[in-house]
Amino acid sequence: MEFESSSWIKDGVCFYPHLFGGIMITCALLSFSTSYFGMIGVPPMPHLFPDLRVFQKKKSAKKHVRVYMDGCFDLMHYGHANALRQAKALGDELVVGVVNDEEIIANKGPPVLSMEERLALVSGLKWVDEVIPNAPYEITEEFMDRLFKDHKIDYIIHGDDPCLLPDGTDAYALAKKAGRYKQIKRTEGVSSTYIVGRILSWVKEANVGKLCSESSQSVESGNLNSSAINKVLAKGVQVSSFLPTSRRIVQFSNGKGPGPNSRVVYIDGAFDLFHAGHVEILKSARALGDFLLVGVYPDQTVSELRGCRYPLMNLHERSLSVLACRYVDEVIIGAPWEVTKDVMTTFNITLVVHGTVAEKNPFSNGKQDPYAVPKSMGIFRTLESLKDITTTSLAERIIANHEIYLKRNAKKEASEKKYYEEKKFVAAD
Repeated sequence: MEFESSSWIKDGVCFYPHLFGGIMITCALLSFSTSYFGMIGVPPMPHLFPDLRVFQKKKSAKKHVRVYMDGCFDLMHYGHANALRQAKALGDELVVGVVNDEEIIANKGPPVLSMEERLALVSGLKWVDEVIPNAPYEITEEFMDRLFKDHKIDYIIHGDDPCLLPDGTDAYALAKKAGRYKQIKRTEGVSSTYIVGRILSWVKEANVGKLCSESSQSVESGNLNSSAINKVLAKGVQVSSFLPTSRRIVQFSNGKGPGPNSRVVYIDGAFDLFHAGHVEILKSARALGDFLLVGVYPDQTVSELRGCRYPLMNLHERSLSVLACRYVDEVIIGAPWEVTKDVMTTFNITLVVHGTVAEKNPFSNGKQDPYAVPKSMGIFRTLESLKDITTTSLAERIIANHEIYLKRNAKKEASEKKYYEEKKFVAAD
């Protein structure tokens, strides 16, 4: 145990005034008697009172706080990431429970992602220290005891939006009763339900093909006016309600640049509907250098390459999802399609990489190879993708079972609507 550097005499006077006063009077009398009766020897003070440091306050060690937050983390997005960022700020270590498939089906409906995919996404977040797989949906007394005793959890965290069981009771009631519950602010404008809704809008509208041609023509001509937007909205295509702020970007950012001699690795893409395949390829890319720079394509580039239905998530949403990944050091928000010599010089890029599994770009015919320059310089490398997942393949899972997800979303949208109707201000996170 460490001691404070302040005077022990001062602390002694403060905390033990009577005892300390008595000692000082005794010392004064002894000193007087010694000077008056020179033949009488008095032992030095330290030998008489070897443990005077008892008066010194010992520095109290700060308690190491471990917090727990759980969730389904299906179709993981920046809202999930921001929730976990806030949870981590309430403690020193963040333990995350990932709810198993069976409990998700019983309480919310079938998940889109497998347990393995959801674990990969949660583990890939920069704020997560430990993951508990197969966590229960409800915080039961048995599981809460396990959290407190086995995992040394101090507080259980959840957002300000209600989490209700099928019988209408609060899933976190026991944690609240135990006084071990803390609340964070929900991230507005996004949810897994909302993302599923965007994808279901493809199926919901029989004339979506006509809608695409109308909106894409407007985009290509640069005349996406209010009339064109209204046509899109009238057909049921959901538009993001996310309101990006500079503060949120700062909260997600590492805030550090590469060193003068750092090996900077660059990888780019749309990173739409951020998934486990993205996490794995970013992890592989980061292992090749000291600093991973990620270029995220602007919305218009993605639409031109893949069609007007893309991207599912807008540029700011996609950038935050990438920034939240523990393997990413910096992001270019709105990166160019072509990796030019100027880009490489500006960011001091040492190596450019690309995965073997990537989204198809059906409208890229006639466009120049975006990696022509780094290839000519001998600094381009293709990385083996460990997971065969794309944004389209995830969307196809939902489309293939669209009737199930329509029912699930109808139920969830009702609770979402109620939340917003009863929403109250929560202090800034």
